[in-house]
Amino acid sequence: MKYFDELKKSMEWLASKSETLFLGQAVEYPGTAMTNTLINIPKNKLLEMPVAEEMQMGISIGLAVNGTVPISIYPRWNFLLLATNQLVNHLDKMSTYSKGEFTPKVIIRTSIGSERPINPQIQHVGDYSDAFKLMLKNVEIIVLDEPEQILPAYKKAYLRKDGKSTILVEYGDYYNEK
Repeated sequence: MKYFDELKKSMEWLASKSETLFLGQAVEYPGTAMTNTLINIPKNKLLEMPVAEEMQMGISIGLAVNGTVPISIYPRWNFLLLATNQLVNHLDKMSTYSKGEFTPKVIIRTSIGSERPINPQIQHVGDYSDAFKLMLKNVEIIVLDEPEQILPAYKKAYLRKDGKSTILVEYGDYYNEK
């Protein structure tokens, strides 16, 4: 069981669900290591986004309110920081301020950037999991340390009925190491 293979298998499992859609930077066109986990995903399930992280989260929330289960991909935690307003003030609070009328389910995929074989420097390798756990009440953060955690975690994110969204945090270095 390899880390990368489990990610690829998880994305293929999610793609088999009629209401899922993958969106983000480098989902349809090459650009990150995550792109390679999507190579078997049908093109009609991929929505390439511009570098506009807050807009991407807003679109993801809108899709979820309308019944789609978006898999919103941010290749690094450092990029997901730019969507903090939508994540903290809207996705996390929507079920509260709508009195349960809207409980969007968004699956957010991000990574702690790879440092090996080349370290891209501090602006690409942040891990903000603990900080966001303090800010989020209706979005669960699951850190994927081992390959055997991956498919069950993505299944939990998709199948959950508790009105929560999920951030799944991968380790870029593990794509080739585990």
